[in-house]
Amino acid sequence: MSDSPFAPLKNDRFLRALARQPVDRTPVWMMRQAGRYLPEYRAARAKAGSFMDLCRHTELACEVTLQPLERYPLDAAILFSDILTIPDAMGLGLYFEEGEGPKFRKPVRTAAEIEALEVVDSERELDYVMNVVSAVRRELNGRVPLIGFSGSPWTLATYMVEGGPSRDFARCKELIYNRPEVMHQLLTVLADSVTDYLNAQIRAGAQAVQIFDTWGGALSHGAYREFSLQYMARIVDGLIKEADGRPVPAILFTKGGGQWLEAMADSGASALGLDWTTDLGAARARVGDRVALQGNLDPAVLYASPERIHAEVAAVLESYGRGGGHIFNLGHGITPKVDPEHARAMIEAVVELSPQYHD
Repeated sequence: MSDSPFAPLKNDRFLRALARQPVDRTPVWMMRQAGRYLPEYRAARAKAGSFMDLCRHTELACEVTLQPLERYPLDAAILFSDILTIPDAMGLGLYFEEGEGPKFRKPVRTAAEIEALEVVDSERELDYVMNVVSAVRRELNGRVPLIGFSGSPWTLATYMVEGGPSRDFARCKELIYNRPEVMHQLLTVLADSVTDYLNAQIRAGAQAVQIFDTWGGALSHGAYREFSLQYMARIVDGLIKEADGRPVPAILFTKGGGQWLEAMADSGASALGLDWTTDLGAARARVGDRVALQGNLDPAVLYASPERIHAEVAAVLESYGRGGGHIFNLGHGITPKVDPEHARAMIEAVVELSPQYHD
């Protein structure tokens, strides 16, 4: 018996698929499923005043986390937050400019600035995130599992060093090639902070965690292993492995990471997220039964007609083939201008078509 303060899980399809156990159909959720494409999200954002105010407002952040589950037959909720909460807690001054994405007022670029960074104590410095995790878990009442998440060390480092989004990551790559020891010092502090952060989310109620390595694909073949993957593996090794009497799986998602799947499968993660540039069936053949796979419909398909969406969902399911170990998802986050009814068409197509692939 579990001594958890939360209600027993009623739908564990997502967790069973992550463990490569039999399921009745392929589970489905969407990256960025709580977001700007939903009018109810935009209303909550307006009420909060700003994006970070929304993240810090327990009731509203809980509300927007649950909004997509009120519309669609999803198999998991994902915490509404941002990947840059850790560098924000380090005092770098996170802010958002409309149309330009996140930026930092105090980027770190010198050895002295990086040396001054300390590992974030998440339960103290990011307690607002944990408050949302626990609130969502209570409100879910066992309906579906809750996914916690963080950005990868490399992805966080790109924003911290560049000061915001970048096309070429020139400052980060200058560190990699001219002062690798400085970049490794930054990545070590970030890896330890992410480990603490995800463990705090698990203690607060997260039942699975995902590491978003949004910019890992910008690295060269060897640099990816040295500056991204090894730090994600370090995090996975340090995570809490069980809560509420069942395993807590970890998912690694590297956008543009299809060439490294075999190495990623050796990381200790339970599952790998795939973007749309990798053939799902080929990926399954490459990794075998070492990990589950998540993905990988091109988000742009959701601009197509419901009939075309249905056909594209069918193609992804056919590519993976029969058996468990697949979580249906987009190959990256849903985009803001998608019609919510097109998201429904995708999700309902998974519900309709996937049972034939399971005994």
